[in-house]
Amino acid sequence: MENRPQVLCFGEILFDYLADQVGATLNEVKTWTNYPGGAPANVACGLQKLGIPAAFMGRLGTDSAGQDLQNLLQYIGVNLAGLQTDPIRPTRLVYVTRHLDGDRQFAGFGDYKTEDFADTAMVATAIPESLFESAQFLVLGTIALAYADSRSATEQLVKLADKHQVKIFLDLNWRSVFWGDETEAKTRIIELLPHATILKCTDEEAVWLFGRQDPVTLHDKMPYLQGVLVTAGAKGCAYSLGRHYGEVPAFKIPVQDTTGAGDAFVAGFLSQALTHGDRLFEDADLALETIRYASAVGALTILKPGAIAAQPSASMVEQFLKTV
Repeated sequence: MENRPQVLCFGEILFDYLADQVGATLNEVKTWTNYPGGAPANVACGLQKLGIPAAFMGRLGTDSAGQDLQNLLQYIGVNLAGLQTDPIRPTRLVYVTRHLDGDRQFAGFGDYKTEDFADTAMVATAIPESLFESAQFLVLGTIALAYADSRSATEQLVKLADKHQVKIFLDLNWRSVFWGDETEAKTRIIELLPHATILKCTDEEAVWLFGRQDPVTLHDKMPYLQGVLVTAGAKGCAYSLGRHYGEVPAFKIPVQDTTGAGDAFVAGFLSQALTHGDRLFEDADLALETIRYASAVGALTILKPGAIAAQPSASMVEQFLKTV
């Protein structure tokens, strides 16, 4: 029996193919290791592991990669009532090379162009409205805005969220490789912003879109938002929630793999937002505790490789917070 989701996550799910040979160029790479990913899917899985019923809405190919990803979501317990399959288009694969200093570099989509994949062809009219009956949050990224069909699906989801009074958590998640025109990207993202309740972005994304990264300033410019979260990797997170703001430094722990840390942070934040409700935006202590909790979820995710495999349970997070 599928869960009644409290959080709906829409967008891409894919395999990241990471080069096994560190420091090698694309032509020099001999073998790759694939890791399931895609920010919305990572958030849905992270929520399930924290005990929050979540649904993933997206579109996969009927190929082996698509079946593997669907099996993974089912194993974790994610509601798949909104998952579509495409009989023609393949599941998205992203190739990534690794530098000696640990940085990663996008290396292409194999034999395909970015618009060739199943996730671009989401059918808006096939989205089940029933998912919104139990939901409190809808998590959106911005990659789906780059393609006509998935953009229409985003617009339909926004309408359903408004109809059912479901709050929208918008994760900016700017990735230039999915877009052909940066100016168009900024225009479409800015058009989506007024529909959001909470905005999350990295410091670099904030500067790219707004020209500044201070969450209080951003919140002042977008008073329709209840909160703004600006993450900065190893520097931590700055936030403005209701009328309360502050900064939480990142936990100092050994880094194995930073993939999916931001998505784990989102899952952690939403789990606490569901627990506290509107009090989160009225109580300064609750706001601080929530950001610390979200940061702890993100921190525990970087202790092991893989965005989804490394995600912690709620008990692991609670135990970690008792030791720091």
